[in-house]
Amino acid sequence: MSSLDQAVERRRTFAIIAHPDAGKTTLTEKLLLFGGAIQMAGAVKARGQQRRAHSDWMKVERERGISVASSVMTFDYGTNTFNLLDTPGHEDFSEDTYRTLTAVDSAIMVIDGAKGIEEQTLKLFEVCRLRDVPIITFVNKMDREARDSFELLDEIEQSLALDVTPASWPIGMGKSFKGCYDLLNDKLILMDRGSHDAPDEGLTCNGLDDPKLDELLPASAAAQLREEVEMARELCPAFDAEAFLGGHMTPVYFGSAVNNFGVRELLGGVAKYAPSPRPHPTKSRSVSPDEKKVAAFVFKIQANMDPKHRDRIAFARICSGHFKRGAKLKHVRSGKTVNIHNPVMFLAQDREIADEAWPGDIIGIPNHGNLRIGDALTEGEDLQFSGIPSFAPELLQRVRPTDPLRAKHLEKAIVQLAEEGAAKAFKTRIGGSWIVGVVGALQFDVLADRIRTEYDVPVTFETAGLHTARWLEADDPAELKKFIDANQGDLADDHDDMPVFMARNGWHLQHTAENWPKVRFLKVKEQMA
Repeated sequence: MSSLDQAVERRRTFAIIAHPDAGKTTLTEKLLLFGGAIQMAGAVKARGQQRRAHSDWMKVERERGISVASSVMTFDYGTNTFNLLDTPGHEDFSEDTYRTLTAVDSAIMVIDGAKGIEEQTLKLFEVCRLRDVPIITFVNKMDREARDSFELLDEIEQSLALDVTPASWPIGMGKSFKGCYDLLNDKLILMDRGSHDAPDEGLTCNGLDDPKLDELLPASAAAQLREEVEMARELCPAFDAEAFLGGHMTPVYFGSAVNNFGVRELLGGVAKYAPSPRPHPTKSRSVSPDEKKVAAFVFKIQANMDPKHRDRIAFARICSGHFKRGAKLKHVRSGKTVNIHNPVMFLAQDREIADEAWPGDIIGIPNHGNLRIGDALTEGEDLQFSGIPSFAPELLQRVRPTDPLRAKHLEKAIVQLAEEGAAKAFKTRIGGSWIVGVVGALQFDVLADRIRTEYDVPVTFETAGLHTARWLEADDPAELKKFIDANQGDLADDHDDMPVFMARNGWHLQHTAENWPKVRFLKVKEQMA
């Protein structure tokens, strides 16, 4: 086996998806803790700096206690290298999550044991389904009062139209939660409640008939466990690796991230069952990870990760080949050669220079605005990676600087944030004012905060009296020009200078579309290199 094949085989690139408050950030912490990447979990009972969870490094995230940017964390566990992409749990940041899911090969879906499947979980799952992403489910917070385990399995199966198979089984819940029985390896795992910061190996005994089970558990708990496991094995199909990899079955782990219950088994499950890097689609062909030439695509831009150095990092997923620092790659959109001197790998905001990277790895490329979301980097081939969408915003507001003399600075900030994918920016054809479009209302608060702190421009957002925006496209350029000339008052240009129709209400959009049948009004635009 070549070194490239070995490197691909070792890697697991996955995201964690969840509804807000399901415990995703805590689970991320514990996965890093078990992987030896951090010494103490920051999300549990610690004070000050330590309490701020490792993956939530942005100022606004620390203030609000939510994850709004996707962090990348690379760590080794056993013989595997894990690339964990943490996604925003808050629904107002769904587009960033959508793009992140184009860069992973599998996902862990975190569910609150008391609440089951929630709205945002369902939305994120649908995104995974579009790409047949294999999903491992983690039912969290079993140390609190939770719903019946069979009821939860049934809900996952019904809501997501997925076959479910329990990978572990909880012993009690709430105060009487003792741990889990590992069904795939026939082992009892008991955890010490007192140890929150050090990974606990747990106690193991083999098989449900092992007399040690009766020594370790109260008689009623042992009897209930044997009965429930037998029932689960009768009612649920056995784990089928092929069905899981095809996105048709999810193994379900039960646990409590805050108490370390079930985390090791989950990590072991990702190592054993989750796929190594898979082929990636482009407009012309599929790029296989075992190809010798390097190909990568940018799925995220993050500005000002380090406030001391007004930097902009392009996050790129390596799809094929063995990347080496200093590589000269073709930037397909511009046709220019990019010399990548200082690529970085991440542990949340901590970074180190990456001397090499393999398929499945995520590297950060410092750049000054020349790289955009959707861009391809190759060793010469003109590839266009597909499936990286941009959505028409659902909320539109006019933005202006508190100090009119800062208008030029505001323009720079707005364009940079649009290139980063944090919002859509539209400059009206008449009047030249800036309209900012977002998916969720919380994004306006975050943008105002970032423009003020990162660009030193206090701003106000005002109602724009607009319903939605649509990108314009037509097979006949003359027809498009005719439309643009006739509708200047309702037009703007996005940060890529693409013409955009600004609809005042639903009727306005529908009426205009009916009057111009040869013009397409696009709700989703694919971002291409």
